[in-house]
Amino acid sequence: MIYEVFRQERKGQPLQHAGSVEAADDHFADVYAREQYGRRGESTALWVVARDAVIEIDDFVDELNRNYHRVDGYPLKEKLKEARDRVSAGEG
Repeated sequence: MIYEVFRQERKGQPLQHAGSVEAADDHFADVYAREQYGRRGESTALWVVARDAVIEIDDFVDELNRNYHRVDGYPLKEKLKEARDRVSAGEG
């Protein structure tokens, strides 16, 4: 069974994908992950997850058409105005 390993280098930092280990069960996955990603003290925390327990999300629907690349965020005022106009026009 394949397990994905996520590690945190220092307290307060986000966990990042470190790699994967192949193990017969959860116990051995724990041991292998500690040996490969924690024995030299390069990690302060490890998460070990069976690969088949990871849920992939690949279809992102942006219903509000948000643009996080804009410095001023996304145009919420415009979206609220459009929604109010639709309600007042009886579109629901």
